[in-house]
Order: sequence, then structure tokens, then C-alpha cells
Amino acid sequence: MQPSAPRYEERLTAPRSWWAITALMGVAGGLVLLPLGPLPMLGGLILATAVAGVVVSSYGSVRIRVVAGSLVAGDARIPLTALGDAEVLDAQEARAWRSFKADARAFMLLRSYVPTALRIEVTDPDDPTPYVYLSTRNPKALAAALGEVRAA
Repeated sequence: MQPSAPRYEERLTAPRSWWAITALMGVAGGLVLLPLGPLPMLGGLILATAVAGVVVSSYGSVRIRVVAGSLVAGDARIPLTALGDAEVLDAQEARAWRSFKADARAFMLLRSYVPTALRIEVTDPDDPTPYVYLSTRNPKALAAALGEVRAA
């Protein structure tokens, strides 16, 4: 495998129910403009559906990748040399680290619709971030990819 090829890649897509809500937002936009006539109603339906679709799509387009000696999570690019041990979190532990165990200084890429997560210790002494919390559907595979790249 090439060094620049991703060892792990995941896209945290929004759940299907959110797309149903997008359709309902479109219907609501149309109903709001219904008293103005059929053409404004159609415009409201299309516009509200489009706006809600863009919001859901952008929120659900975040990626997590392990590539070229770095962990790329959303907009953050963290060198693997700055990361320590990774802890796989089941749904209950992930919920705890999202709430009462959370540290305000931590980097958290979380999506409430993804129940499991990976918590990775930050070992860089110049970085005040204590850990990285990543919502992921497959935390074991992500931890394995991090370990594999570190060992190489």
C-alpha cells in the first residue's frame, strides 16, 4: 500500500430519518406560503427542501481518515506522533465521555447519531488538548489502523 493511500476512511453520514425531516421542512415551507397562491407555495416547497437538504448534507459529510502519518478528522489534521493510546468506547462509555467525563479542552468530533466512539490521548507536550474524541461507527477498525500506521 502506498504511504499516501488512506489506511482508514469513514464518512459520518446523517441518518435516513433526517432526510425525512428535510422533506417535512419542505412541506412546511410550502404550507407557509400557501395563502399567497400555488406558485409561491411551490417556490417555498422547493426552497425550504433545498435549504434543509444542504444543512443535513453538510452536517453529515464529515470524514475521518488515517493517511500519510496523520489522523484527519473533519478540518483537523493531527500527526500520529502527537497521539498516544486509543481507547475504544462502547455506546455507554461514549455517552459518558460526551457529557460528564468530557474535558472542555478536548478536540471532539461528535455526532449524536453515532453511538460508539474512539478516545485518543494527545501526548504532545506543547498541545494543551488532553485527548481527541471521535464518533465512529467502527472504533476497533480505526484504532487498528492507527496502530498499524504507528508500527510501520
